[in-house]
Amino acid sequence: MRSRTLTLAAVAGAALLATAALPASATGSVTPRSAQEGSVSAADLLAKVTSCSQISNGKYKTDDETSATIPVCGKNGAVFWKADMDIDCDGQVTGKCNGNADPWFQNDTAFHQSDGKPLRAESLPYVVVPSTSSIWKYTSYGIKGGGVVAVIYNNKVEYAVVGDTGPTKIIGEASYATAKALGIDPDPATGGADSGVTYILFKNSQVSPIESHSAAVSLGDSLAKQFLQNN
Repeated sequence: MRSRTLTLAAVAGAALLATAALPASATGSVTPRSAQEGSVSAADLLAKVTSCSQISNGKYKTDDETSATIPVCGKNGAVFWKADMDIDCDGQVTGKCNGNADPWFQNDTAFHQSDGKPLRAESLPYVVVPSTSSIWKYTSYGIKGGGVVAVIYNNKVEYAVVGDTGPTKIIGEASYATAKALGIDPDPATGGADSGVTYILFKNSQVSPIESHSAAVSLGDSLAKQFLQNN
């Protein structure tokens, strides 16, 4: 739910301000997660997404200043893309995700917890999908809020949920917790990964409640096994 248009200089300045402005209580760390979730390996999943049958009407940029090179691809039971990872800290205000730490911070997410509150990016692994446009309409392909996503980076698999929507022309964004679990710098102002991230979104899936990461891992592992069998 963000549009990142600040210059690099502004980002650097904001990062310095954030360091100075955060209270001591904001330095606590997120509970570490396993580097490999579920029983399906990154290699086995990646072997099924080596080629792309493009389902999007065009391609996406990874950032405002890049050219549009990223298609959304279709497989049996899933859609996928290979992109970078920008850090989304939107949702509930926490020690690591707030207006001081994140120059683009918004205190809401497109999809909400079972109690109606925004998601908590610092602790919940979630992925951002591009908002509906002429390029691609995610809901037309069985992708919905709370849907399960296998995020793969550096031979690690992390299960996340579809938790937020982003710009209509940019792809490749996930929550602070997703990045941290994968060993990617989760700093919303200066972190992320420039490339090498694969996102596999399982069609017609939904974690309930959306904020239960253990439920996402359990369902994700089952769907990943089905994905290997059907592709």
